[in-house]
Amino acid sequence: MADFKPVYLYTGPEFGERNDAVDSIKNAVKKKLGAVDEHVFYLLETPLSQVMTILQSGTLFSDGVLVVCKNAELIKKKDDIQMIADWLGDPAPESTLILVSDDISVDSKLEKLVSSQNRKKFWTMFEEKKLPWVQSFFQKNGYKIQRNAAELILDLVENNTQALKDECSRFFICFPKEHEITEADVESVLTHNREENAFSLFAQIADSTENAENRFEKGLSVLQRIRLSKENSSVMIIAGLASCFRNLVRWHNEGDSAVHGVMLQKQYRSAARVWTVGQATAVLAVLASTDMEIRSGGSQLEDILLQKMLYEIIIKKGAQIQSTIPEYSADF
Repeated sequence: MADFKPVYLYTGPEFGERNDAVDSIKNAVKKKLGAVDEHVFYLLETPLSQVMTILQSGTLFSDGVLVVCKNAELIKKKDDIQMIADWLGDPAPESTLILVSDDISVDSKLEKLVSSQNRKKFWTMFEEKKLPWVQSFFQKNGYKIQRNAAELILDLVENNTQALKDECSRFFICFPKEHEITEADVESVLTHNREENAFSLFAQIADSTENAENRFEKGLSVLQRIRLSKENSSVMIIAGLASCFRNLVRWHNEGDSAVHGVMLQKQYRSAARVWTVGQATAVLAVLASTDMEIRSGGSQLEDILLQKMLYEIIIKKGAQIQSTIPEYSADF
């Protein structure tokens, strides 16, 4: 099995189907090899060189190595792409790499390294398929749901099947099967008991009916709740906000067709009144800069840097301010 050296590339915002495809590859590899040493890396946190070292080294304690590498859109440097090409030329036996990105496309040179049968783009559902999907999901699990309740779920939940599965499954814990899910039930379960995350933070700071000072104050409050929750990773907060601002840039260029769902379209129309396309692009630079500062500055600075980031996004609209945060040394 020395020639077993697959690499896969799965891109796009339809997380549910994309995750199913990744799981399918994992199961196929395990069926073929037996015990497999699995790793998941985010390139926002882990350099590609570390990922490739694991792939090239193989393992002494299992029958194969399988690496899922997320944020594949960040693989752009010539040296990084060459590392993958070199590995494909002479890989460790029984090693598998699955490249994943929320973006639709990645660097063309990277894409060319992956055979066409091992590449797939996962698009969000067409508008006309979303309502039947929700109704069918409840029906398959033995529940009934009113049409207006299903429509409200679609307004409240991100447009991907993974998020829909996660949120719809909450109703199966809250209600018996003989209960028909109503619009009031949806309001109760998805609105009043909802945990904060990067996307709810974006919704708060993008509310154009509030002035900048109020949005900043409320944004800090949401950020604090996120940091106290299970979604408290600064990397994931920044990644989620970056996804939102990339969508906003697309909205400025494409209008409502850039996002799907009445609620999301309303949200991005509001956001477009807050940030111009140039400001949204500048915000993406703020997010990238904050990510670098956090990774180099240590965990004790995270909250300060995240608060500074929000100030630059909301009050300065993407303009970065000179940092006054002291550098910490290991020699004190």
